[in-house]
Amino acid sequence: EIHIKEPIEKEVNPRLLPGELLLCEASTVYKYTQEDGSNRGTYGKLVCTNFKISFLDDDSASNDNEPEFKNKIVGENDITLQCVDQIYGVYDEKKKLLTGQLRKYPERLIIYCKDLRVFNFCLRYTKEEEVKRIVSGIVHHSQTPKLLKRLFLFSYASAAPNNTDGRNQTVMFDTLEDWRAELERTKGNVKYKAVTTNEGYRVSEKLPLYFVVPICISEESILKYEGRGIPIWCWSCHNGAALLKMSAFPKEQDDSTSQMQKAFLDGIYKTISKPPYELLRVDDLSSSLPSLQDIQTAYTRFKQLFLIDNSTDFWATDVKWFSLLESTNWLEIIRRVLKKAVEVTECLERQHTNVLLIEETATDLCCVISSLVQVMMDSYSRTMSGFQSLIQKEWVIGGHSFLDRCNHLHKSEKEEAPVFLLLLNCVWQLVQQYPPAFEFTETYLTVLSDSLYVPVFSTFFFNSQHQRDISTRGESLKTQSGPFRFLTVWDWSVQFDPKAQAFLNNPFYAEKPKLDKSQRKTARFKHQRQLSLPLTQAKPSTKRGFFREETDHLIKNILGRRIGKFINSSDEPPNNLREFYDSWHSKPIDWHGLLLPRIDGPEIKVWAQRYLRWIPEAQLHGGGTIAITAKILDLMEEVQSLQVKMDEEHSQAVSGDVHSVTTQRNSARLSSLFPFALLQRQSVKPALPTSTWKDLEDEDDLVRRDDEFLDLTGDMS
Repeated sequence: EIHIKEPIEKEVNPRLLPGELLLCEASTVYKYTQEDGSNRGTYGKLVCTNFKISFLDDDSASNDNEPEFKNKIVGENDITLQCVDQIYGVYDEKKKLLTGQLRKYPERLIIYCKDLRVFNFCLRYTKEEEVKRIVSGIVHHSQTPKLLKRLFLFSYASAAPNNTDGRNQTVMFDTLEDWRAELERTKGNVKYKAVTTNEGYRVSEKLPLYFVVPICISEESILKYEGRGIPIWCWSCHNGAALLKMSAFPKEQDDSTSQMQKAFLDGIYKTISKPPYELLRVDDLSSSLPSLQDIQTAYTRFKQLFLIDNSTDFWATDVKWFSLLESTNWLEIIRRVLKKAVEVTECLERQHTNVLLIEETATDLCCVISSLVQVMMDSYSRTMSGFQSLIQKEWVIGGHSFLDRCNHLHKSEKEEAPVFLLLLNCVWQLVQQYPPAFEFTETYLTVLSDSLYVPVFSTFFFNSQHQRDISTRGESLKTQSGPFRFLTVWDWSVQFDPKAQAFLNNPFYAEKPKLDKSQRKTARFKHQRQLSLPLTQAKPSTKRGFFREETDHLIKNILGRRIGKFINSSDEPPNNLREFYDSWHSKPIDWHGLLLPRIDGPEIKVWAQRYLRWIPEAQLHGGGTIAITAKILDLMEEVQSLQVKMDEEHSQAVSGDVHSVTTQRNSARLSSLFPFALLQRQSVKPALPTSTWKDLEDEDDLVRRDDEFLDLTGDMS
């Protein structure tokens, strides 16, 4: 049975961005809704541009029922070409992966996206010529290798007016002054210096234009091996210990070259191990952490759990959820990375030892560990501007190969690995364990992960600062002269209006109190001691299920049994590390001091908002953390409006620009998938994440009963 919504009569045209061109289109395309096993859906037009694939129905033409959290660049039925993961065609009920030239065209098209959306289009009622054009166009423009200059990034930069200030207090680290300011902020300028040796990229095209090294390192040493074997500064701890990184020498060398490089390294180590420098610990991440190939394999398995076509597929995987989850090894990798960050933190904080991270290029796992250590030890990195500056410093300017790791150009799948996504998953663990310590929310992290695939911003679309600079100086496609002016992702106003941006800011953030001058001197000493002696009472950890908080008592034991293996899957921490870890967790938490993640067993969780947001069966009607946040935002708006009224009554001068954080009023009706999906239909079965569903099948009243909505507004009144 097919439930048909009549084809639209009025012409609906896509909304094109500056520089966006319509390449091909097909009318009378039927889009299935991803709700149940039926064939419900809607007719519309499927189009492909040089920026996105878009489905247009009659709802696209109206502004009614606009979501609270609308992205101004990518709509709910839009898929950027870089966001397309795989495309399947259905031939006589058999799925086939579509790549390259097609001999036969499918009757159905299934598009799997990197943000885990699944689009299912029926082409049975579309003209044959249009089917050929649209299918060939989508496959060609989203799956075949392309040149860097063919990215939409350049078309947009040529055509769009650049009237936005992309910095927003984010330090970009593209000037010498930015590095010197960071050295001063962290009190690292006594032992380390910002160098200009790489100006004109005469040392290496892989290194940033400016970077920081120990004062004792000479310019000749930096130039000798193109920057390899040189310890590059990342961050300095309050006690003077520093975190450093180094590009390793190639392993396969002839004996004479290896001896020369070994002698060079020995000289460097001796130089930075003498006073005034602290003792040095060297950590080769290539041997102590999973390889990039292991990370890619684990994530590929993991994401398959969430690329759900329909309810039947969902419930089929639900029965064996935990065994499937454990077999992916993704949560174990997250745990190992967090554990490594705790080890480095213990060296810096407790042992007052410098830590040198070594990796082949020092632009992958070095970025992950150095970023995590700074988030855990430096409260500035837990503010929005501080976190964005950290990403700029360690990843964007630091030379992470975003083009290759995200495979934006489809050049080589061998280079692909979700390294940046691994960092965001690790930071999310900290955000959900210690919400008051972060100025930003999990929604911010989710949106940031989505922005990886939006080629309007240059932030995640280059392999190095050198590549970015060369591309920026290139001739504009439109004017044939002058540099490109790329946008940065940190200007959130490009994607969201102020009401939507309110969801990126954490209303529960415990802001750092501002001290007067008389308090500052003593406070600094006190703060330094209390980095490992937190101030406020710690709350007991909550053990939430992956799907629904109500199922805690049903799945807690299963979680312990199933995921408890993670604790023992690798070697236990040494005694001194375990002592440091246990000692910190036994004390109250200082939200602006040191944070250590809880990494034992089921404390490592699935980032539910990112991975489950498109699955209706996984939602919690009228509840979840978003309902609480929405209620808090409502109260904040009410307090602000009352304050304005009071100010007006007292005839005080007030600004007319009151920052509004209006949200959907009836928060009791919000789904836990909000703000990414509006309230969906209710599931036929209760949304339990484990095979406990089977144990409950006999209880007909539970199975057949609809989820009840909680009247939160009534309870609070």
